Amino acid sequence: MSTESVTAPTAARRARLRELLRERGLDALLVTDLLNIRYLTGFTGSNAALLVAAADEPGTEDRTVVCTDGRYLVQIAEQVPDLRAEIARASAPRLLEAAAEWGFGKLGFESHVVTFDQHAAWSDAAAAVALVRAPRLVEQLREVKDEGEIELLRRACAVADRALADLVARGGLRPGRTEREVGRELESLMFDHGADGISFETIVAAGPNSAVPHHRPTDAVLRSGDFVKLDFGAQVGGYHSDMTRTYVLDRAAAWQRDLYDLVARAQAAGRAALAPGTDVAVVDAAARTVVDDAGYGELFLHGLGHGVGLEIHEAPGIGKLGTGTLLRGAVVTVEPGVYFSGRGGVRIEDTLVVREQEPELLTLTSKDFTIV
Repeated sequence: MSTESVTAPTAARRARLRELLRERGLDALLVTDLLNIRYLTGFTGSNAALLVAAADEPGTEDRTVVCTDGRYLVQIAEQVPDLRAEIARASAPRLLEAAAEWGFGKLGFESHVVTFDQHAAWSDAAAAVALVRAPRLVEQLREVKDEGEIELLRRACAVADRALADLVARGGLRPGRTEREVGRELESLMFDHGADGISFETIVAAGPNSAVPHHRPTDAVLRSGDFVKLDFGAQVGGYHSDMTRTYVLDRAAAWQRDLYDLVARAQAAGRAALAPGTDVAVVDAAARTVVDDAGYGELFLHGLGHGVGLEIHEAPGIGKLGTGTLLRGAVVTVEPGVYFSGRGGVRIEDTLVVREQEPELLTLTSKDFTIV
């Protein structure tokens, strides 16, 4: 594979960022968030800064510079062969010096991640450069995934699907096991199927604990007749999957079937509402109205979903108070839940790509009511 084919996605992302910088009248952006650096360059080290010049005329690309320390001398050359690299332990101050040398008068910085003390030190060190708040410019770009990113998300979701299928097939969900035991086995299976890591601490919530939206696994024992809620995900190539499935152990009561049916209908309505240009609050309302109409609106305790990518929670947020519209190529979750405190709850969650015709479902495990 040629260097150009490897670096083309990150080069295209930097080109899109330059457009945003020019729109805002900035000469350059100093990027210090490591995930944003990874997105723009492919570098995965633990210390780096990136200076992206707004100009894109021939000969100006060498003013887009990545800086890291000596531990990553080989890694930076391998992962970012298309950019000039500098080696300095204090990466951001070194690039501030470069910005001053090149006469960058207005330098944007990621004010949502830079501390007050960092900003004060930078201002003293580079007095000739005007530091301008430029929060979440790269995150704005990250909201829309390119096809390479979507393929990594698709693979991460497939890993989670296969791990859950194995867990169920080998009888991993059965009375007598603890929530912790189930969670550890599911995480191990994700690694067995190719995960680079887990997206977050796996949620296993049995019986009354299933009514706690973000319950952490304990030594609580799974019992016959329990709801068991599993919320989990795998990382592949830095990208996260996110899925929730809720099962019943051994036997189901009528109220459990009714509750599951309600949440399944709400989730289907939310999925159907995903379309480019749709207000995120409207998407939330599509699912929430189903629950409201059944008389349980106060038991739907959280937003409908969120973006997924290099972070498990990214823009856009899909909720009652959400703002903005869905963009084509965004990858989001749809995860309504209804929770009866002290009794049990159901959440059903998928990860989907917002497409022009209909959303692409990435989490393929069945959502049929299932007794295991």
